[in-house]
Amino acid sequence: MFTLRTHIRHRILLGLILSLLAFSARAEKITVLLDWFINPDHAPIIVAETRGLFDAAGLEVILVEPADPSLPPKLAAAKRADLAVSYQPSLMVDLENQLPLVRVGTLVHSPLNSLVVLADSDIQQIADLRGKTVGFSVGGFEDAVLGAMLETHDLTLTDVNLVNVNFALSPALYSGQVDAVIGAFRNFELNQMELDGRPGRAFLPEEHGVPHYEELIFVAHPDLASAPKIQRFLDILDQATAMILGDPAGTYRDFVAFKPLDLDNPLNQAAWIDTLPKLATQTRETDAKQWDRFAEFMQKRGLISTLPDSSSYLYLHPK
Repeated sequence: MFTLRTHIRHRILLGLILSLLAFSARAEKITVLLDWFINPDHAPIIVAETRGLFDAAGLEVILVEPADPSLPPKLAAAKRADLAVSYQPSLMVDLENQLPLVRVGTLVHSPLNSLVVLADSDIQQIADLRGKTVGFSVGGFEDAVLGAMLETHDLTLTDVNLVNVNFALSPALYSGQVDAVIGAFRNFELNQMELDGRPGRAFLPEEHGVPHYEELIFVAHPDLASAPKIQRFLDILDQATAMILGDPAGTYRDFVAFKPLDLDNPLNQAAWIDTLPKLATQTRETDAKQWDRFAEFMQKRGLISTLPDSSSYLYLHPK
């Protein structure tokens, strides 16, 4: 029997459905290409999603994990995505290759790259690498970093044997194939080695001749950089980062809830703790002089031929 109470329930349900449809119609899509599979480096993005911050701001964030990590900046430059997560060194090379890109924000404000040896190795300092074998994953920037680090100890790349171990950095160390690896992320490989019962020792590039740089950044095509939805996205990341730093344990649960089968594991739990201090609390802020110093380093190491004007690729956000 159709009663007044039933009628009221139907009206309420209809109202909820219409509200959801109206919100869906208003939600603005923003496509963000990640640099790699989801991990604690992307903490603010994932926590903002699971806590509904994007929904509340009328944004529908489409996250894409790339099959090829080199593609996201290229797709952003072609306006096939609103934002791409990239690296400061990569942006320098992309600009050299005439890709139309600007840096609009920072996700991880300091280097994660490191030179790693086994903790029980006889390599106690970088000078001990003379005659040793060093493994790497990707040539170019990693060679440049290693070369600069060696030079601070009166060595050059000719004093070591370089071996491409692809992405099997830790296994190459365990097996004795190499004595050290360059390109190991200190928040991941070191924790993985600890979990494997083969702890490592890291030498940090910024302490051995390599200028400070921002590990993870957001890049966009210059035509899209001023889009209001990108500004809202960056605002939300700042909110999410504040939540993470204020409640690391609670937000970690939110993080792993995004993809429990992939994310809820001891490695991510350990990496979470090491990553949080490196998250940018003010996503838009950066230091143009630091970028200039790093560009000079890239040029000196032969990675770029001309120095780009930082004002041309550091997007100036409106106040």
